[in-house]
Amino acid sequence: MGKDRQRVRRRWTRGATAVLALTLMVGASGALFGFWAALGLAGLALAVTLVVVLRLEARSRHRRRSAEEGLAARLLAGFPGAVILVDAAGVVEQLNPDFERHAGYPPDQLLGRRVTILDVKPLHGDLQQALSFATTRGQPWQGVLACRRADGERCYQDTVVLPLLEEPDGRRRLLLILRDVTRTRERYLQDQMLLERLQGTVSRLPAVVFQTRQDVSGRIEFLYLSEGLQRLCGLSPEAVMADADRLLMRVHPEDRDRLTASIAQSAVSLEPWRIEYRLIVPDGVCWLEGRALPRRQRDGQTLWDGLLIDISERKTAEQQVQRLISTDMLTGALNRRAFFEQGEAVLALAERHGRRVPLAMLDLDHFKELNDTHGHAAGDLALQSFAMSCRDSLRPYDLFARIGGEEFAVMLIDSEPDQAREILERLRQAVEAIELEVDGVTLHFTVSLGITVLEPGGSLDGALSRADQALYHAKREGRNRICGPGPAIASHGAG
Repeated sequence: MGKDRQRVRRRWTRGATAVLALTLMVGASGALFGFWAALGLAGLALAVTLVVVLRLEARSRHRRRSAEEGLAARLLAGFPGAVILVDAAGVVEQLNPDFERHAGYPPDQLLGRRVTILDVKPLHGDLQQALSFATTRGQPWQGVLACRRADGERCYQDTVVLPLLEEPDGRRRLLLILRDVTRTRERYLQDQMLLERLQGTVSRLPAVVFQTRQDVSGRIEFLYLSEGLQRLCGLSPEAVMADADRLLMRVHPEDRDRLTASIAQSAVSLEPWRIEYRLIVPDGVCWLEGRALPRRQRDGQTLWDGLLIDISERKTAEQQVQRLISTDMLTGALNRRAFFEQGEAVLALAERHGRRVPLAMLDLDHFKELNDTHGHAAGDLALQSFAMSCRDSLRPYDLFARIGGEEFAVMLIDSEPDQAREILERLRQAVEAIELEVDGVTLHFTVSLGITVLEPGGSLDGALSRADQALYHAKREGRNRICGPGPAIASHGAG
C-alpha cells in the first residue's frame, strides 16, 4: 500500500509539473505571438503531456501485471497439491506444473476434458455434486473426495471448489484445489475400524468399563461408561454420563457411606480402588465389585479407569458357604463360632450407642432321659422342634445359636431387660406346648433359661458365664423357668 501511494504521488507530481510548464508556455506565447497562437501551443503541449502520462501508466500496469503473474506462477509451482481451472461445464482449462505428481494424471490426459474423470464415479460421483453446488449457489465447497488415478489406484483428495468472479465475456470459471490425503484417510479408516472393534469387544464384556472424574470440590462425574451398564441395571451410559446421581443414588443405603469413604481414601492416597457393594436394580439387588486405578491431573482433579463386575452369583455362593460353616446342621441355628463373631459385632454397635444387650442361655430339661428312653432319633426331632419354636418366638434380627448338645444361647437386639424377659417367656411357653409324636407316643419337654444383661463395653464370655450360672439356678429351682435379673418366671406348678 505504501508503494502504491508513492507511485500515485509521483504521477501527480509529473502532471502538476506539466501543467505548470503549460501555464508558463501560454504566458510566454501570448507575449510573443498573441493569444490564439499561444492557445494552440498550449493545446499541443497538453496533448504531449497526456500521451506521456498514459504511457507511464501503461508501463506501470504492465510491470504490476508481470509481477502478479510471476507471483501466481511461483505459487502454483510451489503448491503442495493439484490446482485445476475449469469452466462452468467442468472442462479443464489449466493445471499447475506439479499436477501429475499430486493427482496421478498426466496433464495431456486431462486438459480439454471434464474434470469429473478424476472421480471414482465419473458420471454421478461426489465431484460432480461439488461442482454443481459451487456453480449453482456461488459458494465454495470443501470435503474429501474418493478419486482414481490414471493407473486405477484409488486415492482420497481433500478438495476445495472455488467459484471465481464472472469474466468480462460473461463466462464463469471454477478453481479446484486438491491435496492428497490418502495415507491420512487410510489411517483414519484403520483407526475407526479398530475403535469399532474395541467398542464391540468392550460392549460384550461381562462387566462395565468406566472412567470417572472427581473434581477438587469432590463432585463425581462419569466420562465414559460401556454398554454393559444397560444390561446391568437398565440405565443408559449417556444418561449416567449426563447425571452421575442416576447411578450413585442406586447404591444400597447401607453401602453408601462405605463407598464414599473408599473413593475419598483412593483419591488421597492414589492407591488402587477396590470395593464390593450392593446396587439396587429393577429386579432386586445385585452385588458389584468395583476396581479402578487412580491418577492425578495437573489441575488437581482425580481420574479413575476401572471395571464394575457383577458378582451376585459369587456372593450368593459365598453366603451359602457362610451359612454352611456358621450354621448348626441339625437345628439350623447359628453355631458357637458364628454366634461369637456376630455377637461381638452387635456388642460393638451397642457400645457406640451406649445400649445394654440382654443375653440368655437355654437348656432342654431332662434331655438325656429323653434320649436314653426314646433314642437319639427322637432326641434329634426334639432339638429340631425346639429350634423351630425358638425361631418363631424370637425376632428375625435376634441371634439364636446352638452352643453345644442341648444348650442354646440367645442375644436379644435393641431390647431392654423387661422386654427381653417377656420375649423369652413367650418362648418358654411355646416350647412347653410342643407335642412330638414318636412311635405312637406323644412327647413333651420344657426348657430352662438363665438371663443376664451386658453393659456397654462388657465381655461376651463373661456374660455367657453369668447367664450359665443363672441357667443352673433355674435348674435347681425346678426347671421350666427363667432366672436372672428380676423376679424368676416359672410355669404353673413347677417346683
